[in-house]
Amino acid sequence: MPKVTLKDVAARAGVHTSTASRALDPAKGSMVHEATVARVRAAAEELGYQGDAVASGLRRGRTNTLGIVVADLGNPFIAPVVRGVENHLDGRGLMALIAETRDEHERMNRVLRNLAARRVDAVIVTAARSGDERVLRKAQQQMPVVLAVRHLPGSGIPAITHDDERGGRLAAEHLLEHGHRRIAQLCGPRDISSFRGRAAGFRERLREEGIEVIEVDDTARRPILLEGRRLMELLLAGWSEAPTAVFAHNDLMAFGALQALAGQGLSCPQHVAVIGYNDTPMTGFTDPPITTVRLPGYEVGRMAADLAATLIDDREHQGNSLSLPPVLVPRNSTLGWRAEG
Repeated sequence: MPKVTLKDVAARAGVHTSTASRALDPAKGSMVHEATVARVRAAAEELGYQGDAVASGLRRGRTNTLGIVVADLGNPFIAPVVRGVENHLDGRGLMALIAETRDEHERMNRVLRNLAARRVDAVIVTAARSGDERVLRKAQQQMPVVLAVRHLPGSGIPAITHDDERGGRLAAEHLLEHGHRRIAQLCGPRDISSFRGRAAGFRERLREEGIEVIEVDDTARRPILLEGRRLMELLLAGWSEAPTAVFAHNDLMAFGALQALAGQGLSCPQHVAVIGYNDTPMTGFTDPPITTVRLPGYEVGRMAADLAATLIDDREHQGNSLSLPPVLVPRNSTLGWRAEG
């Protein structure tokens, strides 16, 4: 069967070839009357026409691809972020390429080099750590770079993030309101901005009440379930009197804390209340459901995609960093605790 061409589509729709080309181009469709666009697209669908997106993009100096760099594809929080990016790219003619760093600097370097070699039009990075600034700034010289979720203060790289310091304060306020005074936190990696902010906000709010937060002399190497369990086990072994509440810096670490408590024969929230961060999809379905601070991943992804698209269209645009407000989501992992006496 001969390949269907743009000329065939134009003939079926009764328009000039150039009109059919504009009607099928997401960037130029607005230049054509809506009824004509609908007629051309219907003809293309009927004939089974497949445009050459690569050739079309290269004519404009683009590849119509956008890189998304994540730290951990196994982290359920990242799915809404990627969905937010993908949905916002829909209709713009851009296809996403997703790569994972596993929070390793060398993998970040390799991923960025590979994306640059593929001439992606921009890259959204959700996996930045402090040691990655040099390679990210180098990548920025070749293509627009947008940070999401994590940022690098002072780097000049635009970012869509979350007010993590305020989120940490919300977690502390919630525990204080429920009568806790022996309060601990399980800290994420120090070289990741979001965890530094959460730790700082949490400590500051407790100190305002004259309470010194309980912490083990270690932080998570990666913000994953196993590290949350390890830190919780260290916490339980290192203190003669266990804390009555624990703030884990993300939901995966909170799940690990629950495992550690169960392994010691302790229950949540009766013995120790637990609060997480991110509001990943399963936090409402654990036993008990976990109180958490909601980080609107879908919105972060959508806004990062919008900023990346702006930078693709205008390379002179500096890009505006934005920080979204946190919201506390109370559930039974803290609501069920009662102070003795």
